[in-house]
Amino acid sequence: MTAYFQIAAQTFRALACAALVAVPPSAVSGQTIPHPGAVRLAIQNADAHAPRAKSVVDLQGLRASQSALSRDGTRVRLTSLNPNANGWFLLEIDRPGQRSEAYHLENPDPLTRDVALSDDPVPAILLTESQTRYKCRPWTVATPELSDARASGLPFAPICDSHLYLRNPVSGARTNLERTAEFLRDNVWFGESLVGFVKDTLYKDRYLASGEVLTGADPGEVNRLLGRADLRDFPVMYTTMTFDLVGASPERMEMGAWYAVRGAPGIYASAMQPRMISPEILGRRGETNALDGVESRADVYLVAFDMTNFDIGYETGTEHPRLEWSSRPSRGGQSWNLPGPDGFNTARPLATMGMVNPEEARRIAATFTGGFKRDHGAFRFGPMAGFNNGHHYGFIVHGTVLSTLQPGLSTLYVLDDGTVRMKTWAEADDALLPQIRFARQNGVPIIERDPATGNGMVGPLVRQWGAGNWSGSANADLRTLRAGACMKTAAGRQFLIYGWFSTATPSAMARTFQAYGCDYAMLLDMNAIEHTYMALYTPEKGGGIDARHLVAGMSRIDEKSRDGHVIPRFIGFPDNRDFFYLMRKEPLP
Repeated sequence: MTAYFQIAAQTFRALACAALVAVPPSAVSGQTIPHPGAVRLAIQNADAHAPRAKSVVDLQGLRASQSALSRDGTRVRLTSLNPNANGWFLLEIDRPGQRSEAYHLENPDPLTRDVALSDDPVPAILLTESQTRYKCRPWTVATPELSDARASGLPFAPICDSHLYLRNPVSGARTNLERTAEFLRDNVWFGESLVGFVKDTLYKDRYLASGEVLTGADPGEVNRLLGRADLRDFPVMYTTMTFDLVGASPERMEMGAWYAVRGAPGIYASAMQPRMISPEILGRRGETNALDGVESRADVYLVAFDMTNFDIGYETGTEHPRLEWSSRPSRGGQSWNLPGPDGFNTARPLATMGMVNPEEARRIAATFTGGFKRDHGAFRFGPMAGFNNGHHYGFIVHGTVLSTLQPGLSTLYVLDDGTVRMKTWAEADDALLPQIRFARQNGVPIIERDPATGNGMVGPLVRQWGAGNWSGSANADLRTLRAGACMKTAAGRQFLIYGWFSTATPSAMARTFQAYGCDYAMLLDMNAIEHTYMALYTPEKGGGIDARHLVAGMSRIDEKSRDGHVIPRFIGFPDNRDFFYLMRKEPLP
């Protein structure tokens, strides 16, 4: 990382830890004088959280900028939105007598490639990697790379000899169901009620799957690394997974057991039905609601990732989650004169993409959809609706805060050293912000850590429909298609587990994650198969990838080329929804 941006990042971290960086005492006064960089970052951070209208760039308290003036009068300004993350940059070009131009750049190799403005008489973008230095001037008339890249319309248009990408604003794909629901919500005054009626009638339990139990069947080769879930019995069941399992098939899976996925080292699959959870777990009173007969026999499919093998990232979609106010919280005490809870309602001049960049796609291992849309991502009822603007769910991409992380919410986050954590965010955790590369909040915990034992216990709001913001129907019917994620430690390794529930209440999710030994679990999204999409990718001969979906019906959301090849969602085309993605780790040079 360049010395300039390193100083900015280190200074902000010092401020976050309440240790103000200072210059030596003045020879005249003998007083300690705050370092100018520390003062600037402190002012930026205070301004970022001021209750006023602002841009998404203003929200970045860590940002560091450089500017230079060309001989022809063109002023170039390069802003690193988070020097620690070293991923997103805003390049602004001001030419005499012309409208200002703004370009959102992405560094596809933030761990080893530094980006800065050179101090030459003719300014240039300076890229440094180990002992190699490369300069480019993509804004000049002689080499108009930026204008050509913008005109290309590519989501990620390469510039500077493919060392950087220009992120172009694009439209994201959506299904007919999403398109119809959004039209009703945005254009019909009672559209939300109409969408709710359709969900509660035509789509209720639409995705319910209840695999047949196969008496006396051979369960195949079970993997012992993760152990087995805590069930009262382990019958063999039939599933509709499309994974290729080692020593078994989806038609012969033992409930609660883990199976290695062929061609995907470090990835494991499991299946079960909540009715088989041990009585010791199901019989604990006062923690969850009793499971009804439908969700008890509904299939649950899980995928576990050994995080020693993977990096994880998060991207927002081209449209969701949005940045304006949710309609859910009451307006009392809120700054509703502002465009949104953070002072803006658009990511511009940044471009939200809905897909991974080509460099990350090269080592992609899996994707799954993220969390609630903005309108659903805040509280209407309960204590959390009454303060802090209703607790709009926060998210961070490449170290850039698009929506502020809120205390009290379940948070999946990734630090700049690759550490992956899941916890209920607290105000004290804001000290981590300089180190956070990715984060997504989604409601309150399903399972949280018992501070006394470190084991997982049911979240306190699992039984409360409104206070927990679990969504579902207007009649507080919580049973629907849902997806969630949890963290588990087994054999000294950390595992991220994705769970797909064909129909379930938060209580059924809690009991399932308990049975699998999770120490923290959170809700992701719900109601439709496109909102709970999950796929694995394995290399094909000839350089392509084979996409395998957790549920067969998810394949319909992908697209196909003219020659019939599958174009995977989030990899081959932009999508309107946010998502997580896992990449196989590579050794650092």
